[in-house]
Amino acid sequence: MKTQVKLSNVIPLLVGIVLSLFFLTPTAFAIGLLDQGLEQGEQAPIREGEKPVIPLDTKDPTYNIWHTLRDFSKDPKREPGPINIQKYDMGMAWSGIPTFFHLPVALTPEDLKAGKVEVAIMGAYTDMGSGMRGAAHGPNAFRNSEVYGGWGIVKTPNMHVMVDPLKELTVVDYGDAPNDMMSTERTIHAVRAFVHSAVAIEYEPGKHVMPIIIGGDHSLMYPDVAALVDVYGKGNVGVIHFDAHYDAGKYGFGHLINHGMPVYRLIEEGLVPGKNFIQVGLRGYYPDEESFKWMRENNFRYHTMADVERRGWDAVMNEVIAEAQDGPEYLFISFDIDVLDPAFVPGTGTPEPGGITPREAFPIVRRLCAESNVVGFELVELNPLVDPTYVSAMNANRIVRECLTGMAMRKMGLTDPHYLSPITEHHGQGKK
Repeated sequence: MKTQVKLSNVIPLLVGIVLSLFFLTPTAFAIGLLDQGLEQGEQAPIREGEKPVIPLDTKDPTYNIWHTLRDFSKDPKREPGPINIQKYDMGMAWSGIPTFFHLPVALTPEDLKAGKVEVAIMGAYTDMGSGMRGAAHGPNAFRNSEVYGGWGIVKTPNMHVMVDPLKELTVVDYGDAPNDMMSTERTIHAVRAFVHSAVAIEYEPGKHVMPIIIGGDHSLMYPDVAALVDVYGKGNVGVIHFDAHYDAGKYGFGHLINHGMPVYRLIEEGLVPGKNFIQVGLRGYYPDEESFKWMRENNFRYHTMADVERRGWDAVMNEVIAEAQDGPEYLFISFDIDVLDPAFVPGTGTPEPGGITPREAFPIVRRLCAESNVVGFELVELNPLVDPTYVSAMNANRIVRECLTGMAMRKMGLTDPHYLSPITEHHGQGKK
């Protein structure tokens, strides 16, 4: 028996298929482009009478409220300096008022100056520069990420080197950079000024506060590095960029900045020469061949996972450290958490299989900060909303601890290549 199909039943189905192909496929493609900042060969035409953007209402009373500081003069009078907001000297890591590592808080540059602060850790909530939302929750997930141990009860030296950075360095939580949750373009200028407000402070003559920025999406690299360049000068700051992606896209739906474009902006504006960029961990499908050509034309030094697989991690790590010392006087480390394999960090918006392991990441970060003149650090793309566990934030926490440990080692003069405490090597029989 033949089945009869009514035309009236088929037409809606065909229309649905056509609409799906017309709308959904381009949308998915567009999201992919936005997510990676991919180049498009031509500018999109603007139709006659069409404006590229809806203008902002600068007369709106809330226009600048997001980066308007509250009136500190109304607070009870106090001497400038860091403020310890914890009630108790002892407690577990998950108790107390969340601050970065339970550190005292500095509200103003005057607090940094008075406290002779060496390192200021700050949050930044950029979350409009990528297709996957959630990185805005990274800073506070980090503040709450210590799921084991404690402060006051358990000492916290790094077992590899037996150095406790929070005892050797003066470190504070500097609060959060202002963020216009509807505009990356407006936010990055405010972030640049905020980071600069810390870096400009000298705790000793010729020694500036080191910022550690916890993000937030990777559009932060542009204002974070720019703030350092504002203090140290163009061409004087090199960047060690850990990432699965090269983040030097040129176009993104008419926008000139998103989380896949900060490197291009820094190069385009002459803030950092390409020869001062070192990239580590690139893999997957981006950059493509044309992008690699652009990197080579600009004298980038890069180390893909293909390079790691061929030569081994130790060889690549030693080369990166040598390259870091063969460049400008000051270095900035940009650590995109997706450089780690998603087995260890599922909480990121652009995971890419085949990444480096925590055991590979920890020593290179510690060594770079101990053996080179690192003056700034950022950890970005931590997205706790896509990780139902504590693992991503825990590994992010440890990465920054390794950075701080390296900074403390440098201050203490422990700068020998790959220094390890002799007591922790081979039954205490390591090199002294």
